[in-house]
Amino acid sequence: MALQTKLPILVGISLICFLEQCCACTAFAPASMGPAGLKQRVGIAQSALYMGLDMVTFLRTEWVSAALVTNQTPLESDVCLQLGCADGRAVTFIPRTIRELITSTVEADGFLPVSVRRQLKQQKERRTGSASITYIDQRADDLKETADSSVDVVISLQAAAKMAENGLDWKKSIDEAARVLKPGGRFLFCEQTALGGESYLEYMATVKPIKDGAAAEEGELYPVFELVGYDDVDLVIEPHIAGVVVKSENAGMNEAEMARKESKAEKERIADLSITAYERGLKKRKRKKKSKSPSTEGKS
Repeated sequence: MALQTKLPILVGISLICFLEQCCACTAFAPASMGPAGLKQRVGIAQSALYMGLDMVTFLRTEWVSAALVTNQTPLESDVCLQLGCADGRAVTFIPRTIRELITSTVEADGFLPVSVRRQLKQQKERRTGSASITYIDQRADDLKETADSSVDVVISLQAAAKMAENGLDWKKSIDEAARVLKPGGRFLFCEQTALGGESYLEYMATVKPIKDGAAAEEGELYPVFELVGYDDVDLVIEPHIAGVVVKSENAGMNEAEMARKESKAEKERIADLSITAYERGLKKRKRKKKSKSPSTEGKS
């Protein structure tokens, strides 16, 4: 059978499987679940149905996410936090050099679903030498259980749209990532290009830190993130963007603090130059002293 004949059949079978999963989420919901639980299951069904109808975007973004996390996680990184754990795939994406994976959820109640915990555990058991998993019940837009500047890498993989769907603030999740990242830490993302008419990348470029408990005024503080690189995800139906940003060493500083830092750095540079020049002078005088041998002094 030719490939052109097989392709519609394969797509049809896959679509039927996705539709069956969606129906199972609602048709077989327990009567004791209640309106709130049923609404949550319907939301899951809608997401599954959406991905079933757009498998091109789903498969392509998954491939890009895996390549991005595997290749752009620095070797010296120890701790990784995922914004919105949807399953256990992050365990297989992050390199074995990562020691700890911290969870967060896109659920409105802030609790990590049992199914996600199970998938994370299963993937860890299957992959020898993978990172230890720290299961934390915290919303992706409120990482209340994670300390400031304690994480080496934050990853966000197709989570922003799910946040918006569940009533979470995807922009605040970026702010939280900026807070928990160490200076020099990396934020790796593969997300929809725009959500609610706002550009994901443009918002990230303007993130300012919170200082002294108050929001920084516009233009007062240096932005948190420095762009390393980004690109549009090609061959997709729903536009997505993938990229890497680094938390700046100057994040949170204002103009006066930057001036003091530069002045201090300049003084240290001059001091280093002075010490180097002094050491060179000592070596030069020692060489001259050695060149004057006793025989030469006797003849003179």
